[in-house]
Amino acid sequence: MPSTVISPSQTLLAVVPPLVESGQIAAPYAAVDIAAFDYNAKQMVGRARGLPIRVASKSLRSVAALRRALDHDGFQGILSYSVPEAIHLAQAGFDDIVVAYPCVNTAALRELAADQKLRETITAMVDCTEHLELIEAAAQGAGPVRVAIDLDCTLHLPGAVIGPRRSPVRTPEQVEELAGAIVDKRCLRLVGVMAYEGQVASVADAESGVAGSVKRWLRRTSMEQLAPRRKACIDAARQFADLEFVNGGGTGSLDVSADEGTLTELAAGSGFYTPVIFDNFATVNHRAAAFFICQVSRIPAKGWATVNSGGWIASGPPAADRVPVAVHPGGLKYSATEGAGEVQTPLHGPGASSVRVGDLVWFRHAKAGEMTEHVDGIVAVHPDGTAETWDTYRGNGWTLR
Repeated sequence: MPSTVISPSQTLLAVVPPLVESGQIAAPYAAVDIAAFDYNAKQMVGRARGLPIRVASKSLRSVAALRRALDHDGFQGILSYSVPEAIHLAQAGFDDIVVAYPCVNTAALRELAADQKLRETITAMVDCTEHLELIEAAAQGAGPVRVAIDLDCTLHLPGAVIGPRRSPVRTPEQVEELAGAIVDKRCLRLVGVMAYEGQVASVADAESGVAGSVKRWLRRTSMEQLAPRRKACIDAARQFADLEFVNGGGTGSLDVSADEGTLTELAAGSGFYTPVIFDNFATVNHRAAAFFICQVSRIPAKGWATVNSGGWIASGPPAADRVPVAVHPGGLKYSATEGAGEVQTPLHGPGASSVRVGDLVWFRHAKAGEMTEHVDGIVAVHPDGTAETWDTYRGNGWTLR
């Protein structure tokens, strides 16, 4: 069933407001319900069909959250965003880090290639010979640098390509050409393949009506088209190297990706926090674990309450589903003319009559890790009401370059 627990728990509601009132934290701030975080981890492991899940760090963007995630059985390794981020994480003590996107940051590639421990810990992603040449130039004779090939998993229909436009490598022949070029370079070592079907992992399948039917068809057709091609591409790569991993899937597709039988591991990160985007997935039976709070700063008119900040719009095509959702108090909605604002957000509706200046309004972000880009820390609350502070990349001074 779709996610149904979407409001902050009574524990969060009891613990967080006194921290704001006492000045220990200042809104806007983020909050995580650790019980819900742990519950979601167990739900994802159950859908993974026994495959290990690599934790997608960009969806958490917190060292403390990553440590908590990896403490759960069934999770192994990190799928990071960039080489600089991976270096930070390696220096923080994490190992087995795969960078999900190609890096063109020469300084970071030089740092990676020059350090044996980093070379053993981090795997870079490539999808063309230009990437190989960049790493070779940065290595300056050092190495070998571990690399993985990124496969294109988009759905091709007559006149349309659906899915993340990631890699140009789509066919077994293209895999053979790139894998051959990798093994010909002494500074590189081919260790894995990544094949992420984003048009399945991020497309809801429990919506009603025509839109829901179309999305379910899209997911099913994507997997039917992808399965034989992905297998052929993986077989092609294995002609050149004994692959350590074949990675794919995401929070929204753990079960269907695992059932295909071609992958050795899955990836997930957003599911720990479970943002709004997963509320209409049939098999994502999670609890909302991450929220952000804003404080009412003015009452501009009867039936209205304005909070400071709040306009934390998610990436992707501009649309209503990229906007945070006010979940507590209930009955709050945006102004049609202002929406969610950078410095202030006017709200109205039945819930507005119950709040006063200084009160907290709780929001859920549309996506996961992007929320943490706006706060220097997260208040993480245990079921017994004790709280601890989790870091964020922003608070650490890290940037995802």
